[in-house]
Amino acid sequence: MREKIGREVVLEKPRDRSFGHFATPIAFSMAKELRKSPMVIADELASSFGESDVFSKVEAVKGYLNFRLSETFLAEYASWALRNPSEFAKQEKKQKILLEFVSANPTGPLHIGHARGAVYGDTLYRLAKHLGYDITAEYYVNDAGNQIDLLGLSIQLYAREHLLGEAVEYPESYYRGEYLDALAKEAMKKFGQEIFYDESRQKELALWAKDEVMKIIVKDLGDLNIVFDTFVYESTLYADWERVMQKMGDGIYEKDGKVWIASEAKGDEKDRVVVREDGRPTYLAGDIVYHNQKFERGYDHYINIWGADHHGYIARVKAAIEYLGYDASKLEVLLSQMVSLLKDGEPYKMSKRAGNVILMSDIVEEIGADALRFIFASKKSDTALEFDLAEFKKQDSSNPIFYIQYAHARIQTLLSKATVSKEDIADASLKNLGENADTLLFDALLLPEVIEDAFNTRQVQKLTDYLKSLAASLHRFYYDVRMIGTPEEAKFLKLMSMVALSIKTGLSLMGITAKDKMTKEEA
Repeated sequence: MREKIGREVVLEKPRDRSFGHFATPIAFSMAKELRKSPMVIADELASSFGESDVFSKVEAVKGYLNFRLSETFLAEYASWALRNPSEFAKQEKKQKILLEFVSANPTGPLHIGHARGAVYGDTLYRLAKHLGYDITAEYYVNDAGNQIDLLGLSIQLYAREHLLGEAVEYPESYYRGEYLDALAKEAMKKFGQEIFYDESRQKELALWAKDEVMKIIVKDLGDLNIVFDTFVYESTLYADWERVMQKMGDGIYEKDGKVWIASEAKGDEKDRVVVREDGRPTYLAGDIVYHNQKFERGYDHYINIWGADHHGYIARVKAAIEYLGYDASKLEVLLSQMVSLLKDGEPYKMSKRAGNVILMSDIVEEIGADALRFIFASKKSDTALEFDLAEFKKQDSSNPIFYIQYAHARIQTLLSKATVSKEDIADASLKNLGENADTLLFDALLLPEVIEDAFNTRQVQKLTDYLKSLAASLHRFYYDVRMIGTPEEAKFLKLMSMVALSIKTGLSLMGITAKDKMTKEEA
């Protein structure tokens, strides 16, 4: 189409399908340049298409150009997809992307807030992979600074109180939760109880413990079907600080015994401290070294997913990137908002064993990884999310993940009852099925467009919306049309197979496995 019109064409889906499958307002944007009315331009463009294997009709309506795909094109595309299911909706993009997400401190298990960024990041990663991008999923491990020291102290105090029966006085800030019990017991076996009293070994205990916590984090992510390609540890970066500071040139200066970055000149609210009076680098210094390392690895684009509370941090990091001599526009920062949990309409009570947070693993245990992933992908990441756990434990159409899974399982049940052979189904023509069937086929074949749009806009909820809509269409069709034992059975079952492929592919891009049958409790 671009070749025919000579420019990028934005396609829209008309609300009234009688207008066609797609429409474009391209004539309106060409009107000023061509000095013609949009209606004249649309008429000229429509007539330029002539006969086509792809379109059965191209017509101009009030300046819009409307397209209806031909039955032949839809049927052949569906047949190809069913013969090549692993290739359906795939592309071959050339861009190399580094995607950083989660990056929680290794001082305790992941909480429910971390889960949102984890699901969002992993879904973007899966979409990009399917579209052919060369993308790397990276976890930046913040394993340096006071929070790691505090982990060592927290274990020492916990062990002395709970394992050795002493009365201890806790500082104002410390870590708590059931995971400390396992760490303290394991440390007792490994180091002996002396380590709980030796302040000089607090760092040793902390470094061991943060590696153990990372094992918990990796397991919890694995239970959510999230796996990272690479891990970068903050503690390994500071050896490169002097070189990076030299590289920043006049972007770094000294004042009041501290080292500052001149970030205000690059759009930040004010300059920021990167090295304290005592010579200790700030958290920002680690981020500067890390982003220098990222850019030195030579990706085309960099995506960071941060918590919404890091919004003010974007300008200072981009300032550093500019001083390092790189193009800061290559860094894209996406924000993940807070999550509020309800249970039967009431605020979810925090587990005593988890300390003062709701653990991600607790919610996975309660509603399952599929439901959690679907919930967290179902709303724009930069808007607040509130959901009721009870809704996602229901086994009915009010639970969207159940509704979608049931659609896929329902199709598999139909296929198992077929009175025609698999060969008959594969060879069947998808022409002349009727308007409702044609609409369902078109909807099923929209998945490639949805995937690309969801990734390009970074709005993964477009995929969940699509799957809910496709499942609803399938359920309606199932109730309205008798399929098994009819002359059109092979055609209908081929259509069902195409819908199932789109549902299965869409779910897999959300880290969810489509079900072929529901349990008795689910059915």
